[in-house]
Amino acid sequence: MALLTRAPAKTRISVEEFMEIASRPEYADCLVELVEGEIVTMPTVKSVHAEVEAALIILLGGYIRQKRLGRIYSGDAGFVVERDPEGRDTVRGLDIAFVSLAKAPEPLPNTWLEIAPDLAIEIMSPSNTAADIRLKVRQLLRAGCAQVWVVYPSLREVDAHSADGIRVYNEGDSLSAPDILP
Repeated sequence: MALLTRAPAKTRISVEEFMEIASRPEYADCLVELVEGEIVTMPTVKSVHAEVEAALIILLGGYIRQKRLGRIYSGDAGFVVERDPEGRDTVRGLDIAFVSLAKAPEPLPNTWLEIAPDLAIEIMSPSNTAADIRLKVRQLLRAGCAQVWVVYPSLREVDAHSADGIRVYNEGDSLSAPDILP
């Protein structure tokens, strides 16, 4: 007679536990996120991803600074997008994020931000899966992010996600978000 055994329950960790773990020396050269209470190690970005990110930072950053609209973050800046009483806390690293002056903390804390950005931008890389990106988009929108742009360098298109749905922009289209970046 075969006995059925249950897999042990996964141990989930909080934002505070993650902060302590992520600061350990073994994580010094890693990109890590906390996804629903579990640590996920991310690969470092490749050259195409880095170049697209840099170009967007230059374009958006210049506009945001000139208009004094808020703060722009890059390099997988950490945002706490969910604190869950059942231990499914989530801290996401974003390729690029914009936070309006009205929401930007002063002074800037030397930790993850506990606010939803107004705009989050993710650049697809070969290491990303569609399921992972969809989950991240859903989490960001649920947390209060107004728009999430997913950039597909190989397709030369951007999917702009909002509470109203998705709009696809192709090369040559004018991508705008007047409610966020007037």
